[in-house]
Amino acid sequence: MGVITDAVVNGLLWLINLCYGFCGNYWAAIFIFTFLTKVILLPLSVWVQKNSIKTVRMSPEMNRIKAAYFGNQDAISEEQYKLFKREKYSPFADLVPLFVQLALLMGVVEAVKRGTDLTDIPVQTGGITLLIPLFAALSAFFMCYVQNRANVLQSEQGRVNQYGTMAFSVGLSLYLGCFVSIGVGFYWSCSNILSVVQLILLNIWINPKNYIDYEALEESKEALQKAKAFMSAKQKEDRSNPYRAKGKADYKRFLKTQDKKIVFYSEKNGFYKYYKNIIEEMIRRTNIVIHYITSDPEDEVFGLESEQFKPYYINENRMIVLMMKMETKIMVMTTPDLENFQLKRSYVKKDIEYIYVPHDVNSANLSFHKNALDHFDTIFTSGPKNKAEIAEREEKFGLPKKRLIEWGSSVIDNMTVSYGEMLSEETGQNSRKTVLIAPSWQKDNILDSCIEQMLDRLVQTPHKIIVRPHPQYVRHFGARIDALAEKYGTHDVTFQKDFSSNRTVYMADLLVTDWSSIAFEYSFSTLKPVLFVDTPMKILNPDYQELETVPIDIELRDRVGISIVPGKIEEEIVSVVDKLLADEQFSRDSMRKLREEYIYNNGGSGKAGAKYIIDQLVKRTGA
Repeated sequence: MGVITDAVVNGLLWLINLCYGFCGNYWAAIFIFTFLTKVILLPLSVWVQKNSIKTVRMSPEMNRIKAAYFGNQDAISEEQYKLFKREKYSPFADLVPLFVQLALLMGVVEAVKRGTDLTDIPVQTGGITLLIPLFAALSAFFMCYVQNRANVLQSEQGRVNQYGTMAFSVGLSLYLGCFVSIGVGFYWSCSNILSVVQLILLNIWINPKNYIDYEALEESKEALQKAKAFMSAKQKEDRSNPYRAKGKADYKRFLKTQDKKIVFYSEKNGFYKYYKNIIEEMIRRTNIVIHYITSDPEDEVFGLESEQFKPYYINENRMIVLMMKMETKIMVMTTPDLENFQLKRSYVKKDIEYIYVPHDVNSANLSFHKNALDHFDTIFTSGPKNKAEIAEREEKFGLPKKRLIEWGSSVIDNMTVSYGEMLSEETGQNSRKTVLIAPSWQKDNILDSCIEQMLDRLVQTPHKIIVRPHPQYVRHFGARIDALAEKYGTHDVTFQKDFSSNRTVYMADLLVTDWSSIAFEYSFSTLKPVLFVDTPMKILNPDYQELETVPIDIELRDRVGISIVPGKIEEEIVSVVDKLLADEQFSRDSMRKLREEYIYNNGGSGKAGAKYIIDQLVKRTGA
């Protein structure tokens, strides 16, 4: 009899005969017997209910893991193992009830065969006995229908799985009803009906809603769907990408390259400027080979390839996997949110030093997600304010201490040099001042809130007016710019839509902006003031006020310029412009002192950054 021993069959046979002796009818006896088996196995059913609740309770975290590591099954399995271990959950435990049910069914088949008169096979005897298979199939359909809606685990399955399980259960019940004795078919039908009653009672006794955060579950499902959609779009883009072969070849070439000491990562073309001074100084001072990954196949860096500079094109999709396989001593990035989203620290090499290099001098605590820099080992800070802000956050929340390097800003250093070169090219002195309006493209920016009030007043001054929208604003709202250009066409107002040159930025005497990061870069490279319009501030971290350190974005506004609110543009803008252009408070000497106060290593950020990296490599390699 295989795994079913005579003792089990004899025990079941004894119970059936006991039920028969109680009622004197084998149909009723099988129903009572089925009821008693449900009572006997109630502890197992309670255990299944609790285990199902535990499974669904873990689902939000499981979905977030799948979303974060989508496409990397090895990483998902590793994180899933950690979750199961923490929750003391074994997926194999779900198989125990199935084995018990199969063992019980096989025992019942033999017990009914030995001890009852209900041993006829419906397909052999025909007649009314053929109703048994139909009854069994209908009871299975009813049970699955209820389970798909009320069973804590089954209700969370996809429609395909639900209907697949239903089809299998109905088919199995129909088969059992046809080819085993009518007594077994009747037992199976009773078992299905009583399972529904038991499920309803268990949901009342151990209500899943008391244990499961269904709101978090729905949010995690949405996150997983977004990850699937994102990856699908990336895969579709990858398949149609004419640079696909290059990306595949560069990916293999990068992995085959041994002993990579340092790797830089750039999301797209134009980001090289954040690393330029550091890389050039490293190449000048050492023979270290720099490996530079870009996710833009047309990045300018491919024209810089040399014995010491090796660029690779690896698209964002492959980059997710590559980051987990990364082997190097130092990894340098301008991409925040390491570990928080797709890009992870290496699973292969645990002692890589991850360095974050900022794009600008703005507050990371205000303009990034709350935990955006928590998983880096080293932060290159642009000035004392940024350093103090990160240090305070570490202290307040008990975060691991990062190396906070006094670096500066390569962008400001290079803009300062470019501005000096342009000044040397200027011939003659233009007494007429130029006012440059360069807004951000965030919601309710200058162009959306007060540009006409501003221009109506400024065109009455002797100044030359240039409006330079953000490139993304032009891309999305080009018609709006064209309409403004037509309205003010009879005045001396220029609307720029060509961004190939920054000359107008450098040569303007005054910048007008809202919350654009260009403000401090302009002011500290040209030593000229800024007029700020207090449009609604873009805040990615609503908890930024938890820290006592005032973000540089807010503190510095009234030191390098003057702020006015949109409602007072018509009333104040002309007098504020005149003050900014003439007041000694905003002279070049005053701006130079502010730059020294707020920015580290002016003119020498490249040397400071390169020195730190070289020193770290010497420590780690002994070279």
